[in-house]
Amino acid sequence: MISFQPIDVVLVVSLFVVSWLIGYSTKKRSDGADDYLLGGRNLGLGLFVATNVATWYGGILGVGEFAWRYGVASWFTQGAPYYIFAAVFAFAFAKKVRDSSLYTVPDRLRAAYGKRAALVAAPLVFVLTNPAPYALMIGAILSEAFGVPLAWGVLAGVVPPALYLYTGGYRANVRADVFLFATMFVGFGVAAYVLYAEFGGLDYLAARVPATHFDPTGGAPTSYIVVWYFIALWTFADPGFHQRAYSARSASVAKWGIIISIGFWALFDFLTNATGLYARALLPELENPAFAFPRLAEIALPTGVKGLFFAALFATVLSTLNSFLFLSASTFGVDIMGAAAGKDREGRIRRHTAYGVPISAALAVGLAIAIPSVVDLWYYIGSTCVPGLILLVVGAYYERWRVSERTAIVETVGASAAALAWLVARPLIAGDSWLSHVEPMIAGLAVGLAIH
Repeated sequence: MISFQPIDVVLVVSLFVVSWLIGYSTKKRSDGADDYLLGGRNLGLGLFVATNVATWYGGILGVGEFAWRYGVASWFTQGAPYYIFAAVFAFAFAKKVRDSSLYTVPDRLRAAYGKRAALVAAPLVFVLTNPAPYALMIGAILSEAFGVPLAWGVLAGVVPPALYLYTGGYRANVRADVFLFATMFVGFGVAAYVLYAEFGGLDYLAARVPATHFDPTGGAPTSYIVVWYFIALWTFADPGFHQRAYSARSASVAKWGIIISIGFWALFDFLTNATGLYARALLPELENPAFAFPRLAEIALPTGVKGLFFAALFATVLSTLNSFLFLSASTFGVDIMGAAAGKDREGRIRRHTAYGVPISAALAVGLAIAIPSVVDLWYYIGSTCVPGLILLVVGAYYERWRVSERTAIVETVGASAAALAWLVARPLIAGDSWLSHVEPMIAGLAVGLAIH
């Protein structure tokens, strides 16, 4: 457990209470699907940037661990690739996404390939957008900081946003994200300044961290860095990017909102990477680097700043958890239940999306408790779901990459099944074989590309 003073506890509790009050107090403007799922498609530039930036950073413990282990390589693997592909999305996809005026990624696949192809893809997107990893992260931080049992910590992270999303929909998501966005930057900004003022800057860090921590590769082989750029290609099919673009007031807001977001991401990455380097300098023998940020706060931050920093940690995870929870619920309402909604589709997908919130929340809690590893959850879900979707999403917006409905169905099933089969089979392969180094995602992508 972390040693907290009353003011620290008040700051952390206030983060949860205020974000819940903001979300729960959101009033619906109509019973229509556009209003509930996308805020009336009227998101201005400021709100777009705040919710887009905040949604991106749910894996904050992983960022701290990566910075502790590899230094600035964290920026070159977890930051730069995503800036590049986000910029490509802004100029190559944002207008096409906004102008299509749809709701979800499978909704776009339905328009491009047909109803059956979308229905086959929908369960993959439903699982891919489930917030189980972020629910587990909230539980883990609460357990580490306050000694809360993991299961109760997971519930504390999932239930409050599920309540306000059920009633307020996307507007509640966005309004809560604005507050969480501000808390993220204030908390990490103040902590970084205090650490700099107390211990010094670059000279202090250079004398106390491994030299490889200032190497762009962190001492890892170049091939390891390149793999992260392939992983970042998922940006093109990211349901969160599509949802934000669908909800923007105009195609211009979607495009420039993403470009402005890149600047905020770069600033936040600077703050998190700098803080991670201080964690390495002050905690060189840390047993579990996944808790680099909490342990740094314990030994180096004064009362008040410590509570603000923990509030920022929770804000970073909560802003992703609530967004993914609503994305998953939207996929359930629009693409799984809404696929058979007939003439009343618009009215029914609004109700089914609301029902999808508790269903997605229950799945998140179950997965987080059953697989208590954030890395494993990301790995299993991403490796099996991404290969069957990414090429089809690109083809949905660029006709030269489009295939028939039948091929789309075979590709979705074949690529994801290949990734799953390889996930199961790889541990059985001899460790000295080159095949043992082939990742399941790569195997799935290869099969998907061959079919495509």
